[in-house]
Amino acid sequence: MAPVNFILNVLWLVLGGIVMGIGWCIAGLIMVLTIIGLPWARSCFVIAGLAFWPFGKMVVDRQFVQGYHDAGTGPLGLVGNVIWFLLAGWWLALGHLASAVANFVSIIGIPFGVQHLKLALISLAPVGKTVVDSSDVRVMQ
Repeated sequence: MAPVNFILNVLWLVLGGIVMGIGWCIAGLIMVLTIIGLPWARSCFVIAGLAFWPFGKMVVDRQFVQGYHDAGTGPLGLVGNVIWFLLAGWWLALGHLASAVANFVSIIGIPFGVQHLKLALISLAPVGKTVVDSSDVRVMQ
């Protein structure tokens, strides 16, 4: 990891990363406790890792990483995203939006607000996505 990414990630934790990472972990625990939410539990914990440490990582469509469609990248993925949105996506997105607005108040907070907006989009429809290192994305292109 580049030293700049490390510094940005440490600052990120202070500027809303810890709170939203815990939010994703709570969503994952709730999903584990329900039968309906079990398919989304693992994704919650993967995205929680991203919410705790986002700089140097990207979210991409899983079909581009795998090279083929699977259940999460097709029509079932759309149904999964609708169910996810109703169960947890909207409140996680609201948390990230509130954090983004708080970060946009200062100049130093702007890159962190942008990260919160990216995570807000991911929280609306995470099915069919995967988290990869930014350096891996350059190699795949």
